[in-house]
Amino acid sequence: MIQHTLAIIKPDAVSRGLIGKILVRIEEQGFRVRALKMVYLSVQSAQEFYRVHAARPFYESLTTYMSSGPVVPMLLERDNAIQTLRDLMGATDPQQAAPGTIRREYGENIERNVIHGSDAASTATVEIAFFFNHLERV
Repeated sequence: MIQHTLAIIKPDAVSRGLIGKILVRIEEQGFRVRALKMVYLSVQSAQEFYRVHAARPFYESLTTYMSSGPVVPMLLERDNAIQTLRDLMGATDPQQAAPGTIRREYGENIERNVIHGSDAASTATVEIAFFFNHLERV
């Protein structure tokens, strides 16, 4: 079943020049990029995007980090997109991520782990709408 998901290349990956390498990995797994752009999230925008984590101890650090530099959100499409992307990304903590995953190869730590991916279909719908209007979706 064709699914859509959102991925975000995080500020650490952008600043380290990893956008192309990460995109290649994604496309090699059969994803079609349906929308992509580079944006700066304000602290307020990052807080809105991650509001589901507002009660968690890492919320302030996460939102400050995600607003520290440009990010690259992208709308991706393929069969079983959400789980396939999560498998390709690897565990949140790069040290616990499986060999060959994006986070294992490029992540620095649990926060600077280079990529975000939607965790469920309902989340993907909300996250995609946060970054892309209907005119930006191909």
